[in-house]
Amino acid sequence: MSLAPRKPARVQLFATCLVEAFFPETALAVVELIGREGVAVVFPPGQSCCGQPAYNAGFREEARAAARRQMDALAGELPIVVPSASCAGMMKHHYPRLFPDPAERAAAERFAGRIVEWSEFLVRGLGVRLHDTGPPLKVTWHSSCHALREMEVVPCAKALLAGLERVELVPLSHETECCGFGGIFSVKQPALCGAMAADKLADIQATGAERVIAGDCGCLLNLQGAIEARGLALRAQHLADFLRERTRGG
Repeated sequence: MSLAPRKPARVQLFATCLVEAFFPETALAVVELIGREGVAVVFPPGQSCCGQPAYNAGFREEARAAARRQMDALAGELPIVVPSASCAGMMKHHYPRLFPDPAERAAAERFAGRIVEWSEFLVRGLGVRLHDTGPPLKVTWHSSCHALREMEVVPCAKALLAGLERVELVPLSHETECCGFGGIFSVKQPALCGAMAADKLADIQATGAERVIAGDCGCLLNLQGAIEARGLALRAQHLADFLRERTRGG
C-alpha cells in the first residue's frame, strides 16, 4: 500500500527571471495550484537570476555571485519550488560545483537538496488530483532539455495532463529534440535557433494539436515567437497556466 506524500505547511517560490519579466501570470498560477492543496507559498524578496546564463558562458565568478544571492534570499529549511526545470537544474546540480571552498560547497549542497521542480512537487510532493472543467481539447507536450535529461520530471508533467479528463495529449514524433532556444545560444546562433524552432513547429503542427504545453519559459518564448511570426492558429502555454485554466471552479 502506497502512502500519501507528507505535505509541507509552507514552501518558498523561486519565480525565475523569465517568469518575472515575461510570464508573471505563471507565478500566480503556481501559487494558486499549490495553495489549493493547503500549502502556503512564501515569495522571498531579493531573489534574481539563478546565474545560469553566466555559468553557461564560462563566467564562473559572476555565476557564484548569483548563486550566493539566491542562497541568501532563499535561506531556511523550506522546500524551494521552481517553475522551470532549467533554473531548477542549475540550482540543484550546478550550484555545489561552483564552490571550491568546502564550507560554501556544503552550504550549496544543502541548498540544492531543497530544490524541487514544481510539477514534480505537485505530483510527488502533494499527490495532486485534478478535476477538468474545460471543453474537449487536443494538446501536445514539448519536453525542455533540462526537464527531460537533467531534472527528469517529464513523467510528472505528463501525469498532470493525463489527469485532465477532456484533454487529449498527442505525442510529438521528435519529442526529445531541442526547440533551439538554449538561453544565450539563441542570441549567439540565431540562424540555428530559427531552424530548430521551425523543425519543432512542423512536428507540433503534424499532431493537429491546438496548443503546445511546456514547463520552461525560455522554450515558450522561442516557440510562441515563432508561432506569431508565422501567423499560426496555435498557442504555446506554460503547464501551470494551462492547469489553472482547466481546473477553475473544479
